[in-house]
Amino acid sequence: MPSRLRGTLADPAVLAGRAAARGAPHVAALERFAAELRTRHGEVPDADPFDGGVDARLLLLLETPGPGASPLRFVSRDNPTGTGANIRRFTGDAGIARADTLVWNAVPWVIHAPGARNRAPRRGEVAAGLAELPAFLALLPRLAVAVLAGRVAGGARPVVEAAKPGLRVIEMPHASPTIVCTSPAIPARIRAALAEAAAALATAP
Repeated sequence: MPSRLRGTLADPAVLAGRAAARGAPHVAALERFAAELRTRHGEVPDADPFDGGVDARLLLLLETPGPGASPLRFVSRDNPTGTGANIRRFTGDAGIARADTLVWNAVPWVIHAPGARNRAPRRGEVAAGLAELPAFLALLPRLAVAVLAGRVAGGARPVVEAAKPGLRVIEMPHASPTIVCTSPAIPARIRAALAEAAAALATAP
């Protein structure tokens, strides 16, 4: 296995450990939520049980699961992608504890046809995803900060603010390498947003 994939969910041992953690109390409600979405929308990866689950204080909202097929998928910073690696790096640099976080998608189901390349969600897909978001947020009673990564997730701000009045909402660029490599200003903006999030967590009840 290439060294860049070791420690990611492409490693069978890592994936087995994640699978063994499914059903843990802190993610059980989130897994039930994902299972219900699957009955209506198809493939929905589970929340990563190595994150904070329903005890999370920070939600990192991304866009949609990428293309690819697997019998077991998670919304995770440990996915073997450039986005996952960037999330690990940027949140680590900000000093944000993994147990405080939960990663999810504005459109939580896979929108790509088998074998298709990655694409942006269509307007109707985004609207359908955001319609499911309030019920998801209701499962997170300790949430103090929502970080919305990218244009699609940024469009969730009115939904998040209506569902969680008073919640600190911070927007930042998406952590995809395609975006991050566009300009030195992009990683600087991501670091600034996550530093703001870390400071908010430090002062939250």
